[in-house]
Amino acid sequence: MIDYQEELEQYKERIDELATQKRYAELRDLFLPMEPADIALLLEEGKQEQMPLLYRLLPKETAAEVFVELEPESQEMLINGFSNTELTEVLDELYLDDAVDIVEEMPASVVIRILDKATPEMRKSINEILKYPEDSAGSIMNMEFLSLKKDMTVEDAFKRIRRIGGELETINILYVTDPTRHLLGVLSVRDLLLAEEDDLIQDIMDPNVVSVNTMDDKEDVAQALSKYDFLAMPVVDLETRLVGIVTVDDAMDVIEEETTEDFEKMAAMLPSDKPYLKSGIFATWRARLPWLMVLMLSATFTGMILNHYENALAACLVLNAYIPMLSGTGGNSGTQASVAVIRALSLDEVDFSDVFRVLWKELRVSLLCGVCLAGANFVKMLLVDRLLLGNAAVTPLVCLVVCLTILFVVVFAKCVGCSLPLLAEKVGLDPAVMASPFISTIVDATSLLIYFSFASALLGI
Repeated sequence: MIDYQEELEQYKERIDELATQKRYAELRDLFLPMEPADIALLLEEGKQEQMPLLYRLLPKETAAEVFVELEPESQEMLINGFSNTELTEVLDELYLDDAVDIVEEMPASVVIRILDKATPEMRKSINEILKYPEDSAGSIMNMEFLSLKKDMTVEDAFKRIRRIGGELETINILYVTDPTRHLLGVLSVRDLLLAEEDDLIQDIMDPNVVSVNTMDDKEDVAQALSKYDFLAMPVVDLETRLVGIVTVDDAMDVIEEETTEDFEKMAAMLPSDKPYLKSGIFATWRARLPWLMVLMLSATFTGMILNHYENALAACLVLNAYIPMLSGTGGNSGTQASVAVIRALSLDEVDFSDVFRVLWKELRVSLLCGVCLAGANFVKMLLVDRLLLGNAAVTPLVCLVVCLTILFVVVFAKCVGCSLPLLAEKVGLDPAVMASPFISTIVDATSLLIYFSFASALLGI
């Protein structure tokens, strides 16, 4: 595995040198010991005009594995340069789920050519998978798996594995079905190796099979794979017939995709399916502008509150200095709670029925945090702001106003931060939408109301 940028640069220089000198045999030998992902990285990082030539040097099986690891733009460029024979060879070596991923990323003209050169079986399977919703288990499953019959012997099972196993993505987990493809049990190759040759499959299989439905959310499937530590998850239709499997590598892709999407939503951005440097300026602008516009307009309420208490601010100017600190503390407190709850929701640790337990916990946590922050700030204001900096306007009463506000703002922010994601989940919205930007806007306005309420009551302004 290529771990360091320095090593990557050395490989790139060596590849460029050999390609310039047309020492293709040495180039091929250089690639052979590498992992497909590393080869793909070198092709992507190298000169684009060299990519088709370098790719053609790879052995057929390795070439297919490398092709899967390339970015969609590079895949499209190679496909456009492939002869019909080369395209057919690549497709023959691809696993079905990888072929589906490629088809989904390619423009229509390229898809037509791919489907034209695919085998009838692959074309039929691709079309079946593409019928499922984008976020469903059916859309990421592989319809190529190894199934056994319960009345087979272990010897029969090994014969079947040797006959068709080489064409499949994984044979570590085997599934037992009846003649109508209903899922009856599961076993591993390890179970077969430890059994006697004349043992029946039905005697060594595990009948307690965990499976998912084709219409289940793909994120739930990925979480199930992680929960049960499976290498593959069987996918059944509404009649519990086995139609495919979801492998752990596809689940990892889903987790990465969903995590990226959640981060973008939490940062007030519309999700994008392209890498940062591959996203155009206008695409990035479109992703960021809507939420920025909403948050900007929502800040109008903050401005209205400040205008309402304009006279109070004029009477006690020192109050202005602590508004950013109060808003920041409230926003940070709300974000902490929301992130914790969103993570718990994603891991199925909590749901809406736990809302009061979550609120009770966050209420106690917020009181402890609020008291500590208020106490520390009271000391800081008296020692630093009043004595060290010589600001006589920072009286003990002003300190009390600021610190009481901190306490109440922290409590309010954490309660809002933990409850909004649960509410969003209940009404069918993405909890990530209720993250830091949205919560901060609510907390900012509320913190000002609390602040000036205390100021009016204690300072008489």
